[in-house]
Amino acid sequence: MAKFENFRISKHSKLSEIDPEATPFLKGDEAHQLNCLENLALKLDALQDLLHANQHQKLLVILQGMDTSGKDGTVRWVFGRTSPLGVRVASFKAPTEEERARDYLWRCHAVVPRNGELMVWNRSHYEDVLVPPVMGW
Repeated sequence: MAKFENFRISKHSKLSEIDPEATPFLKGDEAHQLNCLENLALKLDALQDLLHANQHQKLLVILQGMDTSGKDGTVRWVFGRTSPLGVRVASFKAPTEEERARDYLWRCHAVVPRNGELMVWNRSHYEDVLVPPVMGW
């Protein structure tokens, strides 16, 4: 079974039966978790160095979540230990006048990763379909 299948909710699932505070993927105490995170960050940094040196591929990581869901913390903790030479972060805030005058993907195209670059989007381009009209931007 593919790993993503672990995250699917069946048609018969009841949200009231799911513990919203569950952390099924966290093992050990906080010190152990921080050590694991540090090891993963170091591994990501090494892989990002290879990506940057190779200059043939690129990687786009899109973080999507509600406000206060931890997107900024994820960027700081996970990507903060990588070299800034090959990592960029883009946060999509309220669109500017210039951005509003164009189609909703225009501002996203401006920040796609270049070869050898790891790009992190703090929020998805899909939000630009819904949020600006709802917020009156």
